[in-house]
Amino acid sequence: MSIPQILGEGLFAKLPVLVNEDTCAGKTYIITGGNHGLGLETARHLVRSFAARVILTVRNMKAGENAKADIERATGRTGVIELWDLDLASYDSIKAFASKLCSDTGRIDAFIANAGVQMDRWESAQGMELSMQVNVISTMLLAVLILPKLMESANSYRNEPKLVFVGSALGFVAKEDLAKCGQANVFAALNEPTRANMDQRYALTKLVEHYAIRELANLCPVERTCVTINVTAPGLCSTGLGHDTSTKTRAMVSVLRAAFARTAEQGSRTILHGVVAERDSHGKMLSGCKIKEYWVPKWMSDTGGKQMQKQIWSELAKIMEIQQPGCVSKIS
Repeated sequence: MSIPQILGEGLFAKLPVLVNEDTCAGKTYIITGGNHGLGLETARHLVRSFAARVILTVRNMKAGENAKADIERATGRTGVIELWDLDLASYDSIKAFASKLCSDTGRIDAFIANAGVQMDRWESAQGMELSMQVNVISTMLLAVLILPKLMESANSYRNEPKLVFVGSALGFVAKEDLAKCGQANVFAALNEPTRANMDQRYALTKLVEHYAIRELANLCPVERTCVTINVTAPGLCSTGLGHDTSTKTRAMVSVLRAAFARTAEQGSRTILHGVVAERDSHGKMLSGCKIKEYWVPKWMSDTGGKQMQKQIWSELAKIMEIQQPGCVSKIS
């Protein structure tokens, strides 16, 4: 499907809320970037649906406390939300968070990798361009580090945890930008300021992330792990994503959001679908509360696409193994 077709399909349809007391009571959920936007609205639904425990990761504890109070006022439930510190621009923070989570004795029913950034100017973190670091490398490292905990939960509690990534169909417009990197040393090419098209950078991070998620799902079949991995595409939503971009970019996005965007609450419903989706969603793209793998372009799964997917994962694995030796082999 073309990008205009994807963006227009079901844009104004009212999406169902697929979580309720029957699906959530007594369960534990973790949401990265949970104090605003899609993460906040996802958390609100889960608390309202009688989840026992909802962990929100935050960089700013005061903002987290405000979000917690907001959810408690809206739902009338207290003692459910926990705030854990996590900065995806820091390897030390990621490893500390994962260590804390893996030592926690409780169950996990879904881990929602929602946090991300949109940049239109070059900034670096950990020696890599910031949005590529946060949206791809750090997000995948965190997923790899917490997967053993999800598998442990499946074994101990006989549940089937979900690892839900928040992606974007916008990534499909970045095919040419990724092709310019070649099929060797992809991340080195992505880290060259003079070659970067920052106007398309967010889309490019989402394409690279999508390739990585597909390979992770291949390496961790649900039949072995009892963990379902999927990627949700909430579509254009009215959130704070992009607040760090230029005035010009924010103005352009504001016009698009005014005309076409879902509310953050409506967008969260697609994420909630990922939380309750069955095994047949493993490795698949979800949007509009349906599996929409037919959105994924054929060039992602043809010979060249598979080669790119393997190359991206191979390079990612080396980066992750440097940070946490043995982490990739532990899940394979």
